Amino acid sequence: MELGSGAPVLPKELTARSWIVADAESGDVLAAHNAHWKLPPASTLKMLFADTLLPRFPRTEKHEVELSDLAGVGAGSSTVGIKENETYTVHDLWLGVFLRSGNDAVHVLSAMNGGVDKTVADMQEHADELRATDTTVASPDGYDAPGQVSSAYDLTLFARSGLQKKDFREYCSTVRAQFPGETKKDKKGRTTRGSFEIQNTNRLLTGDYDVDTYKGIAGVKNGNTTNAGATFTGVAERDGRVLLVTVMNPQKNEHNEVYKETARLLDWGFAAAGKVEPVGELVAPRSASPDARPGGTAAPESRESARAAAAAAPGTGRSSGAGVALGVAGGLLALLAGGAFLINRRWPLPDLVRRRTRH
Repeated sequence: MELGSGAPVLPKELTARSWIVADAESGDVLAAHNAHWKLPPASTLKMLFADTLLPRFPRTEKHEVELSDLAGVGAGSSTVGIKENETYTVHDLWLGVFLRSGNDAVHVLSAMNGGVDKTVADMQEHADELRATDTTVASPDGYDAPGQVSSAYDLTLFARSGLQKKDFREYCSTVRAQFPGETKKDKKGRTTRGSFEIQNTNRLLTGDYDVDTYKGIAGVKNGNTTNAGATFTGVAERDGRVLLVTVMNPQKNEHNEVYKETARLLDWGFAAAGKVEPVGELVAPRSASPDARPGGTAAPESRESARAAAAAAPGTGRSSGAGVALGVAGGLLALLAGGAFLINRRWPLPDLVRRRTRH
C-alpha cells in the first residue's frame, strides 16, 4: 500500500482474521486485510436481511405472532422477547432486529415475507444484485448454519446499500427504545400491556466500561456466534468524511476486542484519508452499472489490489468518542461513463441526539 507524506502507519494491535476500511461516499478501499476471506458472518448478516426486507412492509403494519412464526429460532439465539399471540408493529420488530439483534424478530418478519426459505432466497438474490460474490446465505438471522459465509468486503457492501435507506439509518443509529411487553390480565379481568427498555448492543454507540462511545459513530451492526467469533461493521462521520469499517473474528481474547480494533481502524482511516492511494473499490450493484461484469465480480484491477492489500500484514509501515454522530454526509449512487461507480446523491442520517431514544 502506498502511504503519502504524513500518512499514519496502520495500527499494530490488529488481530482480526479479516478487515477493511472504506470511504462510504467514494467507495475507495483505503486498506484491507483478507477482505475476501469467506467467513461465518454471525448477526452482521442481518444488514443484508434488513436491506432486503425493509422496503416490503410499512412500519405501521401490525402482525399477531403465531407459534409457527418463531419456529427454527436457534438455541441460545439473541432474542428481544417476542411472545406468541401478541401483536407488534413492523416498527417494533425492526427495533428488535437492530437493537437486540433479535433472531425472534427476524423470524417473525421472515414469516410475514412468506417464510424462512423464501427470505433466504430473497437475501441471496439481493446479495447477487449487490455483487457480493463471497456471500452464501443459509439463515436469515446470521445464526451459524452449514455453508453460510460472507466476507468483510461483502458486509461493507451490505452496510453501504442499507445506509441508502432512511429507516435503516434510523434503526441502526438508535441507542435505546421501548419495546412492547406481554399483555396481562388483573383479578378484575382488565388487560394491560406495558413495555420495557431495550438498548443497542453496538458498544461503539452505547459505550461500555472498557470502550468509549466513538465520536461520530452512526451504526451499523454487530454479531457473535461460536463459529464466527465477534464480527462488526461500523459507519462513522468526522469533518464531513464518512468511513465504513468491517472487522471479523479478532483472535485476541479480550472483552469488546472487535470494537477496539474497529475504533483503531476508524482513527487510522480518518487520519489517513487523502494521504493514501486506494487499494481497491466497493463495486456498484448490477442494476446501477450496465458494464457490470459477468458473475458479479469486482473489476479485475480492484479485486487484485484488494488481494494485494489482504496479503500485507497489519501494521506494516509500507503498505474515544463523545457521542452519537450528528449526521452522515454520505451520498447515493451515480453512474459515470465506463461503469465507474461514485456517490453523488446525499443520504444524511436523520439529526441525532446523544443516546437517542425511540418509542
